[in-house]
Amino acid sequence: MAKEPKCKKCRRAGEKLFLKGSRCTGPKCAIVKKNYPPGEKGKRRSRTSGYGRELKEKQKLRHWYNLREGQFKNYVTEAMKKQGGDEDSGDVLIESLENRLDNTVYRLGFAESRPKAKQMVGHGLIYVNGKKVDIPSYSVKEGDLISINSNKKEKDLFENLTEKLKNHKVPSWLFLDAEKLEGKITGRPVAEEVEPPVKMTSIFEFYSR
Repeated sequence: MAKEPKCKKCRRAGEKLFLKGSRCTGPKCAIVKKNYPPGEKGKRRSRTSGYGRELKEKQKLRHWYNLREGQFKNYVTEAMKKQGGDEDSGDVLIESLENRLDNTVYRLGFAESRPKAKQMVGHGLIYVNGKKVDIPSYSVKEGDLISINSNKKEKDLFENLTEKLKNHKVPSWLFLDAEKLEGKITGRPVAEEVEPPVKMTSIFEFYSR
């Protein structure tokens, strides 16, 4: 089955999911040029059911983190199992997703989109605590040092990266050294800071059916 183009995913979601890096912030963004769902422009659409709304929210977050359905479902299932105390399922889910290595690479600014970050990790360009890790789903933890393979820093992919990172703002749980092209995990992801573009309760309702 052919993959749906990234821009169509954003149009279907009705908002930017930032899947194509700098293109998403410019005038060529699909949401700017075609601010309506894929299909015939102006076509009247039937009212969305409760299931349809939940499906849409689930798809938005899944595409936002660039995950396959099976991967995403596993994260949601684990979050529902682990909830307790002061944490709810939504906080647990966001923390797990934010701690993925590919997402961390994206948050540090080493890649302009999550799909590109996933590709970088898969190609062995990222090190964790001095060791190559080529598994995008690898879960980082507090104290981990994330860096770019020193033998690969001259690649076109990293051209002018140090300069670009000087104005890059990272979340409160990360520390970035733009000169060394290194980042460190200094705490736990905060769901309120992430502000995912979805209604979290709808996602858990979808998988509870």
